[in-house]
Formats: sequence, structure tokens, C-alpha cells
Amino acid sequence: FKRKSMTIEFNKVALSINAHPDDAEAWNAGTLKLLKDKGYKIVIATMTGGDLGGCNMTMEETARVRFEEAKKAAAVLDAEYYTLGGIDGFLFDTKELRLKVISLIRKVRAGVVFTHLPTDYHSDHRTTANIVETAAMVSSLDTVPVNEKPVSITPLLYHSSPLTLRDPLGFQIVPPHFYVDVTSVIETKKKMLGYHKSQVDLMKHMHKMDDFFGFVLEGNKNYGRMVGVEYAEVYWQHIGGGFQKEKQVQNDLSEFLINKMS
Repeated sequence: FKRKSMTIEFNKVALSINAHPDDAEAWNAGTLKLLKDKGYKIVIATMTGGDLGGCNMTMEETARVRFEEAKKAAAVLDAEYYTLGGIDGFLFDTKELRLKVISLIRKVRAGVVFTHLPTDYHSDHRTTANIVETAAMVSSLDTVPVNEKPVSITPLLYHSSPLTLRDPLGFQIVPPHFYVDVTSVIETKKKMLGYHKSQVDLMKHMHKMDDFFGFVLEGNKNYGRMVGVEYAEVYWQHIGGGFQKEKQVQNDLSEFLINKMS
């Protein structure tokens, strides 16, 4: 007995939900630009306002500055930008935040969702990944207590990576499912990163890093070297139980894809 396969149409809306302003720009802006060029609507959201990420400012002032930076960066892709009210450095997985993410997925009618890795180095990133995974999984269920209409099918979920393939303890993580060659859109990524000027001084203070944007791009160069291109971003598709297995992003970006999954 062979089950007939069913063709599923996913809404061409890509929602990138990350912990902080500048995360989407650092980890997957190139891929978002390529998807926009393929006809996708792009939406960027952050779980927090990045309110600890400032120098010589209060948390409230920092959040205001970073909100404006994030809006300007998102506008490069004609993207909507949302922040969901979590506190930078004190992000917890709560019912309130899960419901907010479900509401956003439904509001924008997301077909594809990007977020951090569950094994990311940063605790806010890991918390975000957990919230987004759960919210995406139940976003099509009409019993969820939010006002927005359920999406017609569970969105496809993808995880992006920071600049190393290491877990919080420094161990090698599972290899990426695929790499995306973002060389052709690297100028767009640079422009989006460039709006996050507040992070330049922060990285000098926290990590003695003189060139934060250059550090991010060097990470993309390192990924590119792994697969023979100049700049790359890396991804894993969440294909465990509860999620669809269609390779929508891989198919739509086939000419930019380097598939490393065995």
C-alpha cells in the first residue's frame, strides 16, 4: 500500500523571528533578500527590543534606538518589523510570548518561519527557538486562544546559525542541512547591518571587537570557504514530528543552494 503524495502550497511569506535587533541581519539577511527576489513577502520580528545592548544609555533609551535601527534595516527589504515585548537577557518561555508569536504567524500568514538553532550559543536565542517551534507547530489549530484566524497549514520551520558551528559548550554541532550562496546579495546584507550602529560600540565594550560588521561578514566568508563560494549562510530544516517535510526554500533558491545533507 503506497500512500499518494499530496501537493501542498505554502504561502510565500517568510517570517524571521529572532531574539534581538540585528540577529536577522547577521544570520539570514542574505537568504531573506534572495527570497524577496523570488516574490516572497518578508517579515522580521524580535522577541526582545535588545534593551541591554547599548552603551551609556538606559534600557528604555536603548530599546528606542534599536527599534529605529531595526525598522530602517527591515525597510531595505520592504519588510514589516515587529518586537514582541520580551526583555533582553531575561527572556523566558512564557504562555504570553507563545501566544504573541502564534498571533504574529497568523497575522502575517507565514508559510515559512526562520529562527535560531535550539543549540545556539546564546540563551536568549535558545529560548526564542523553543518558543517559535511550539508556536509554529500549533499555529494552524483553531483551539488556540488568540483572535487571529489559524493559518491553513503548519508553516515550514528553518533554523539559522550564528558564526560558528559550535554549541554553548564549544562542541561541534550537527552539520547544516544546506548552505545558501549569498555572494550576489552581500551588499544588501552589508546595508542592513550598517543600520545597527549602536552595536559597534557595544561590541567594542563587550568583546574588544573593533569591527563588528566585518566580524559578521568574515563568518559568512568562513561558511563560503566550506562550500567553495565567497559568502554563505547555513540552515537546518525542522523536519521532526509535527512539521511538514517539503523543501520549499531549497526548491525556490535552488540555484543558490549547496546541499550538504546526506
